[in-house]
Amino acid sequence: MKTLTIVLTDGPYISEYAEIVFKLAEEALRQYQVNIFLYLDAVHIPKKGQIPSFFTNAGELFRGLAEKGAVIRACARCAAARGYIAEESLENGNNCRDYIPGIKISSLYELSEMLSKSDRVISLSR
Repeated sequence: MKTLTIVLTDGPYISEYAEIVFKLAEEALRQYQVNIFLYLDAVHIPKKGQIPSFFTNAGELFRGLAEKGAVIRACARCAAARGYIAEESLENGNNCRDYIPGIKISSLYELSEMLSKSDRVISLSR
């Protein structure tokens, strides 16, 4: 199976990039293994407890992608700088108590591995 990797840098509710990534990934999952790497402020997307009044809940969109098989990782340095700390694996399939299930904090080494194994790469960044 071919692999698509998407790198996202914008946080939720700052642009429509999270929703665009969701739509791209959801469609791509029909034919591709999908990897999503959250970098810079995008590490806020999987934060638990977000209840946006006038926006789609980006974390819940990404939870759905993870449940459908997308591999979603957040940059460890970016996450730590914003107060999200990686721990040992937790029961719900992640390694950060502040994150929704299915999304893990990882290193740029994993991003490098994702990119090297990808047939296609999309980066959404400003």
